[in-house]
Amino acid sequence: MQALAHLNRVLPGLQPLLKYRAADLPYDLRAGLSVAAVAIPIAIAYAQLAGFSPSTGLYASILPMVVYAFAGTSRQLIIGPDAATCAMLAAVIAPLAAGNSGLYLTYGIALTLLTGAFCLAASFLRLGGLADFLAKPIIIGLLNGVSLTILIGQVGKVLGSKPEATRFFKQLLEIPHLVLTAHWPTVVLSICCAAVMFFMPRYTKRVPASLATMIIAGLAAFLFGLDKHGVALIGPVAGGLPDLEWPELHVDVVGEIAASAAGLALVLFTSGMLTARSFAERNGYDIDVDREFAAFGLANIVSALSQGFAVTGADSRTAVSDSNGGRTQLVSIIAALTISLLLLVGTASLAWLPIPALGVVLMFASWSLLDFQVFRRYHQIERSALVLGVITMLGVLAFGAIKAIMLAVGLALLMFIRRVARPDCEELVNIPGRSGLYNHKLFPNAAIIDGLLLLRFCGPLVFFNANHFRAEVHRAIARQPAPVERVVLDMIAMTDVDITGIDTLERLDAELAAKNVTLILAGRQIEFEQWLITTKHPDESLQQRAFPTMRQAIRHWRVREDLDVAAAETDGSADETDAAAAAAAAAGDQDNPPTPASASVNAPRAPGPAAG
Repeated sequence: MQALAHLNRVLPGLQPLLKYRAADLPYDLRAGLSVAAVAIPIAIAYAQLAGFSPSTGLYASILPMVVYAFAGTSRQLIIGPDAATCAMLAAVIAPLAAGNSGLYLTYGIALTLLTGAFCLAASFLRLGGLADFLAKPIIIGLLNGVSLTILIGQVGKVLGSKPEATRFFKQLLEIPHLVLTAHWPTVVLSICCAAVMFFMPRYTKRVPASLATMIIAGLAAFLFGLDKHGVALIGPVAGGLPDLEWPELHVDVVGEIAASAAGLALVLFTSGMLTARSFAERNGYDIDVDREFAAFGLANIVSALSQGFAVTGADSRTAVSDSNGGRTQLVSIIAALTISLLLLVGTASLAWLPIPALGVVLMFASWSLLDFQVFRRYHQIERSALVLGVITMLGVLAFGAIKAIMLAVGLALLMFIRRVARPDCEELVNIPGRSGLYNHKLFPNAAIIDGLLLLRFCGPLVFFNANHFRAEVHRAIARQPAPVERVVLDMIAMTDVDITGIDTLERLDAELAAKNVTLILAGRQIEFEQWLITTKHPDESLQQRAFPTMRQAIRHWRVREDLDVAAAETDGSADETDAAAAAAAAAGDQDNPPTPASASVNAPRAPGPAAG
């Protein structure tokens, strides 16, 4: 039993397959065949994008899907080649291989193997949460940058020209020359393929547009002998299933690609998790991010061992599975078996596929990944997210995906540190007709109670923002139109206070007292007492002015004002003052009766009821 439980932890997809329901088979069979129909042309096109042979792309679509079906926790996710990872692979390997096709494949397999090893190590260390550090603006910027790179990179293929530039901005400048030197039979074929890709989804979604484009282009090449007219074809494709081999890894190879493998592992896992989470939410189940890291690692390792390249969660193929009613992981196994059958008996037909048709499929796939509308939304809601996304996109175009991601993650961490180190200090006001307190910036015309300043510091009060907090309080006091007598600080937003924060509160209290301003704390009364005990702070004067809630702190101040007026009118009679105090308490807060007016505001009092 223990062995079975351990096996289920290692392979979480095994148990659902062992308890498979026969009623799900028709749906999974249809979805699996549909996924294979989409995966075959995309795998060949993405292999072309990454610089590998078509058979390599098909190899990367077989064993990884089977392994993920057993090791993954998502019922819908389809594993396979992805545009972003393929573009990143080509950007890393091409400079190292320097045109040597043998070295190119060796570097690609080694990079994929190391990427899988990094994923496994991250799962062992339970680092699935690392994916959250690649914020959505970074992912959007990455996909936009990669999509633009792919789009421009296919111009030469669809025009039948021979580009020389390898960087995006130089490729843009080279486009006029490519147009002038275009091969017109290739251009005509590309236009026809683009028409199929554009109009096919509008008439029927039963047949994948990419599959229809490949079939029509292949038939046209075979029937009209397009290769004799100068149209480039894929050529012979190696048949048969891949052999499982352990690649040769030299120390110098590992050293050169280790950093790129770590970055690629983070990117492909984050990209795959976006797809997995979205479909899991849509279908009402949860996924385990740490187990997913292990599943991605195993999928990439078996891809490398079977002469494939890096794979991740494929959103287009996952969407095909979901839209065709796919219910379980068996969809991946059926799709893998279908692709294997093609490699065994159908590779001869693949030789007639025109390269321009692959370029058109890649251009449409990359166009679907472009999303500039979200940048407009970021501009309206959060400018920092816009900056992060645009910098990532431009970084991909200028330096490549890996360097751009490192730059974007560093920038995101700096923004996070700045946000924590410089939290807002909100001035709170009461709005007639609304319960609670609100940020004065949202209601600039709201009336302010003369002499009373309500503040909320939106962050922990610790060593790296303590001086900022003190300065913000003084600036808030200086902004008030009337002299401030009391400052009530809302402690609810302060998630933590360290020894520097306690010292800063004491210093602020002394500075305000010198200006005849009393500092009062509201909220987190028990936590504040614990902070004082933990930090072994000797001065407890602030604790004596701590209230459980903002409401009680404000009522206490108002009662004190009434008592001061009553004391002035009765020439300081203690009995009458005590009577006024009792009347004010009856009208105010019954849980916290005020002290007599003859007592000092800072005099010790019994703490009120505990409230976090």
